[in-house]
Amino acid sequence: MRRERASHTWIALFRGINVGGNNLLPMKTLPALLAACGCTDANTYIQSGNAVFRSAETDPETIAARIGKAVEKRHGFEPRVLVLSPDDLARAMAGNPYAEAAAKAPKWVHLFFFSAGDAPPKAGLEKLKAWQTQGEQFTLRDKVFYLHTPNGFGTSKLAANVGRALGVDAITARNWNTCEKVLEMARHLGP
Repeated sequence: MRRERASHTWIALFRGINVGGNNLLPMKTLPALLAACGCTDANTYIQSGNAVFRSAETDPETIAARIGKAVEKRHGFEPRVLVLSPDDLARAMAGNPYAEAAAKAPKWVHLFFFSAGDAPPKAGLEKLKAWQTQGEQFTLRDKVFYLHTPNGFGTSKLAANVGRALGVDAITARNWNTCEKVLEMARHLGP
């Protein structure tokens, strides 16, 4: 009798796909691509590259590398992919210092995620103040940078310069709405 390996729920956040006609990765094709990487029960959320799935693999960096290589093989570019457990995302969300802002205007609260080896130094936070406009707030906690941009994210110079100022490459950022939806989808799949 063949014994199945335990399966775990994971969240994949892609960086820089489907932006301005570049690095096109149709979300409708992503579940099949994930299946080819050994993932099951894959679902996606919006075109910016959010997926939830199950995998027997227990190392998120291995999963991310596998997915990135599969995208490169099929689509000709290798995106940055961050793979988190639902607990990782839930902890990041629980650490949000702008909970009141997230409740009132969730699309203006963003979480920037850094890779395992890229915990940013706090020294770069002073540099960010040069781009901060009235009302913008930011906090760095571990490997998550929280940003509240009440006047809009797309026009925020602070948002555009996070990686440069901190001296590390942010893997990706997601607004509060997206974080809530992706976490809900992941919890629906189970542990």
